Amino acid sequence: MRLTLPGRAGALLLLAAGLLSGAGARAGNQKEEALADSVRLALSHAIKDERPPRQIFRDERERQRYAHWLEQMSARLARKLPDVQVRTEFLEAAWYEARRAGLDPGLVLGLIQVESAYRKYAVSMAGARGYMQVMPFWTGVIGDSDRRKLFHMQTNLRYGCAILRMYLDMEGGNLYLALGRYNGSRGRPEYPGAVLAAWRRWQL
Repeated sequence: MRLTLPGRAGALLLLAAGLLSGAGARAGNQKEEALADSVRLALSHAIKDERPPRQIFRDERERQRYAHWLEQMSARLARKLPDVQVRTEFLEAAWYEARRAGLDPGLVLGLIQVESAYRKYAVSMAGARGYMQVMPFWTGVIGDSDRRKLFHMQTNLRYGCAILRMYLDMEGGNLYLALGRYNGSRGRPEYPGAVLAAWRRWQL
């Protein structure tokens, strides 16, 4: 089975090329692997960028598509995140970080559904944290070693999206294998199948 997504040029590809490992509520064993200094530096700069998400649209049509997406996804997510402000901020950040990493926002929402069921403070048996179940060792590899930040919404989404983007590039765009790597279960169908099924729920 081979599912592909387009890569991105420039710095995002550099970020993606070296980020290794993932995590999840259903995660297997993750491995901390060495990063090239250039990749580590690029990732570190990206993670430290704490500016709030600011959507930029090429034209009015694109802005309207985003507004429609936000409205539809908000309605679908209302049961999981009943507070309107929290839900809106979450969806805005998920869209921003997904697009920043060259990912489909619906895929990211599907992965979060499987990983944490939209629980901000979820912690797996392996110690993975937050919405996208990021392993704490990454804060030492590319961050400031403050593991508490993995419970910060945008920081968690940024780590998770960067990790998945990297795996897609490592696997030549093969989404099935990339999802397996993210979960630590490469080659097994259960986790990729669950995320792909969840992704369909978040498509317009």
